[in-house]
Amino acid sequence: MSQTSDIFHKKSKELAADRAHREVINFNIGKYNAAVPGGKKQYINLDLARERAKNIKWKAIETLDQQLENFEYHITQRGAKVIWCENAQQAAAAVVAICKEKNCKTLVKSKSMVTEEIHLNQHLEENGIESVETDLGEYIQQLAGEPPYHIVTPAMHKSKEDIARLFAEKLGTDPTLNPQQLTLVAREKLRQKYAEAEVGVTGANFIIADIGGVAVTENEGNARLSCSMPKTHIVIAGIEKVIPSFSDLALFWPLLATYGTGQRITSYNTIITGPRQPGEADGPEEMYVILLDNGRTNILANEKTREALYCIRCGACLNACPVYKNIGGHTYATTYSGPIGSVITPHLKPMKEWKHLSHASSLCGNCTEVCAVKINLHELLLENRHEAQQQGHTSFSERMVWKVWKTAMLKRKLMNKGNGGLKSTLINTFAGAWTKDRSPLRFPPKSFNELWEERRKHNI
Repeated sequence: MSQTSDIFHKKSKELAADRAHREVINFNIGKYNAAVPGGKKQYINLDLARERAKNIKWKAIETLDQQLENFEYHITQRGAKVIWCENAQQAAAAVVAICKEKNCKTLVKSKSMVTEEIHLNQHLEENGIESVETDLGEYIQQLAGEPPYHIVTPAMHKSKEDIARLFAEKLGTDPTLNPQQLTLVAREKLRQKYAEAEVGVTGANFIIADIGGVAVTENEGNARLSCSMPKTHIVIAGIEKVIPSFSDLALFWPLLATYGTGQRITSYNTIITGPRQPGEADGPEEMYVILLDNGRTNILANEKTREALYCIRCGACLNACPVYKNIGGHTYATTYSGPIGSVITPHLKPMKEWKHLSHASSLCGNCTEVCAVKINLHELLLENRHEAQQQGHTSFSERMVWKVWKTAMLKRKLMNKGNGGLKSTLINTFAGAWTKDRSPLRFPPKSFNELWEERRKHNI
């Protein structure tokens, strides 16, 4: 068992028993569950919309090289510069190099999971550059010194009282402020940073191949300010974010809004096709687009797990997962948590070190059921387990347990030796986590097979 796995199991055990944590998470996910049906009402045939979205992403991923080259051609025609990066180190170094060239002291950043993936804030801080999160949830997490808890809702695990205390500690505000007042405080602090920043960084919800556009979806307007007010705009996007056509947004924007927050459409939807053009009144003077691999081609090369690249990061699978709802986002100790994180992380990072995430699932299939683009997440979790075993990333004890199980399952007499008395003794003696808060289990003394044989002999 890896050190990462040991930490995961330890944290899982602690948080699963933390009722206060679970209460906050269930409250916030409950609000999400109440909103989503309203967003779904806009569809005559939601299942068909999801199927079409999956097919479009299939086309994009199967022709990924062509789509990315098409995107690069069109956006460079309008003055943007495209930088291709194989790993996180290259991407972070590229941003730092641009910032140093522009003598950047302050950088504003909108919500972006890929910047979390490359630990951009840390690299900027090491180089004396102030990086300010402008999304309210991300700003809260930055003040707390924590990574995002959730793909869509970074501070989902914090109550309004937690945030009020945090603002009081870090910003000197009144600890009794309500959510509206706290938001106004954050707004006042961040507005000044937009005016000071030399560089703005955003992610991309989609990169559009046929027009060379970057589509950004948000509810606060901070991404628009981050990309338009500073003189230099840097986009960092995973290569899987590509969609073939501008017209595809008519399908993807409402889907992302519905499954992400329960809205019919997100409040601010922006398409950026380059820096400020002649005759335009606003926008950055320069624009860079960093296209990041960082292990994504490992997933692309695997025909069975390739469909994980269809993900549009709506976060629906996290909200549906019983494991996530009990152990929370930070327990995963990786950028992408929940079912989608458990699927892709063992391919973005060493399988041996991260294979345990593929076991962090009840395999109930609820993640697949709610996926906006119909990714077979629970099947991909099983595929990860299979690949880990095929690559030899299993312990001696695990291999022996399965060997004994296989031998017993192939012989009825051996199976019957594991009778009810033996099962009851083993479970109640060794399964401490199960029996700690439950009454002892009592299995029937005879198996169905034994009862059937006795009945058959009696009838003869």
